[in-house]
Amino acid sequence: MINVTKSYMGNIKKFKAYVDSIYASRWLTNHGPLSCELEERLKDYLGVRHIILTNNGTLALQIAYRALGLSGSAITTPFSFIATSSTLQWEKIRPVFADIDPRTWNLDPEQISRNLCADTSAIVATHVFGNPCAVERIQQVARAHNLKVVYDGAHAFAARHAGQSVLNWGDATTLSFHATKLFHTIEGGAIVTNDADVAERARLLGNFGIADFETIEGLGINAKLNEFSAAMGLCILDDMDLILEQRADIAHRYTQALGGHMDLQQASELSEVNHSYFPVALRDNAHMLSARAALQAHDINPRRYFYPSLDTVDYLQPQAPQPHSQSLSQRILCLPIYPGLPREVQDRIVETLLSESEPASAHATLAKVV
Repeated sequence: MINVTKSYMGNIKKFKAYVDSIYASRWLTNHGPLSCELEERLKDYLGVRHIILTNNGTLALQIAYRALGLSGSAITTPFSFIATSSTLQWEKIRPVFADIDPRTWNLDPEQISRNLCADTSAIVATHVFGNPCAVERIQQVARAHNLKVVYDGAHAFAARHAGQSVLNWGDATTLSFHATKLFHTIEGGAIVTNDADVAERARLLGNFGIADFETIEGLGINAKLNEFSAAMGLCILDDMDLILEQRADIAHRYTQALGGHMDLQQASELSEVNHSYFPVALRDNAHMLSARAALQAHDINPRRYFYPSLDTVDYLQPQAPQPHSQSLSQRILCLPIYPGLPREVQDRIVETLLSESEPASAHATLAKVV
């Protein structure tokens, strides 16, 4: 079965050399040398001031909320992975949904102000599929209403906006380094911020609130990244240019073949996407289900990211319906995209989708791309 992604493993000789160093030092976790090296290299690669590694992206969100002192409610997007909202609920912050921009599929800044509550303390937006949000407009809304801004950047590694990392916007951005991501540490994540005080609080929160061997400064949790995960991250970081180049090539071929036949996500102005996913939106739910079945018949397994729309999830109620998010969640499929995806498999995906949408045009369109 060809899945949406295949975890990139990096150079095995490099990884084994790192493992040998771990065995020699017996330093397995608690801010070991490889974790520290990875933090420094990521700061340099991404062009950010502070990055705090965590053992997953979900804890990164929870720690970010606490480090920023969020409470009450937060305006957030219904079109995202469940963790964006479940972490708010877990931290006793009420998610209030605002609808998405039907072109970019990100939180619509115009909808934020319309959904503010008396206790709103933050905007929590997702750079969906690595497409940067309308960060300037969101910042304008935040300043007007004295709100913090947290970006769920689980998909946004190496995404850029206005000539720099999109991670530089907002009060904090969180990353996921799960094995399915274009950069991963097997399991892992990070908090990025340009605020030194927020960074210090995040480090304490992720280390049980322990400042040193004899000082506990407050409540905390264990969110530290282990050395084996850091070793994997160091190996993959060496290959990021190759990873991004191959993903861009696959995305370009998909876009050329499918762009005139189904809805594609539109990049925000001044933004550079990282091709972490390749989503397409079919005409309606019936066409989406038919296309998925046709692809699965060829042993190709697309995914319905993100379904269901989070404004329909039982434990997050009551919520006002968000029509753009609900419509998109019924129509979307993410197609396989990863380094090493065989070109003939991509051709089969394109032919199958075009046959489902406009049978007569399939071979002619594909020929233009090849």
